[in-house]
Amino acid sequence: MSTPSRKRLMRDFKRLQQDPPAGISGAPHDNNIMLWNAVIFGPDDTPWDGGTFKLTLQFSEDYPNKPPTVRFVSRMFHPNIYADGSICLDILQNQWSPIYDVAAILTSIQSLLCDPNPNSPANSEAARLFTENKRDYNRRVREVVEQSWTAD
Repeated sequence: MSTPSRKRLMRDFKRLQQDPPAGISGAPHDNNIMLWNAVIFGPDDTPWDGGTFKLTLQFSEDYPNKPPTVRFVSRMFHPNIYADGSICLDILQNQWSPIYDVAAILTSIQSLLCDPNPNSPANSEAARLFTENKRDYNRRVREVVEQSWTAD
C-alpha cells in the first residue's frame, strides 16, 4: 500500500542517500518506512564534538502535514531534551511546515545541540548550567559524548 506519506518518505530517503548533509544519517527501520533510525554526530569544535547520538523518528500517515515524533535513544544532557529523549524544538511542534524533510529535521536537531534555547527548558538542570556555569555544562556534555561511544 503506497500512501502519499509513504511516497514522500521514500523521496526523503532517496534524497538523504544521494545528498546527505554533513554529520547526519538516517534510514527506515527494517522495511518499515514509517519508523526511522538516525544518527547525529556532534558538530566539530563544540563540546558535542565526537559524539554519536542515536534517534528514532516515528511518522504518521499525516506526514508531511504533521511532524514525526522524534526522540533521542542515546542519553543526552541538553536544555531542550527531556529525560525520555523527546525534543523541545519549534519545528517539531508549532512551527512545523510540510517543506521540512528528514534531512532538514535532523540538521535542525544537530544545530540545536550547540544552540540551545534555555528559555524553553525540557531539562531545567541543563538549562541552569548552560546559563550559569558553562564550564560545568560543557563537562556534563563531554560525559554524554563519551557515553555515546560505548552505548549499544
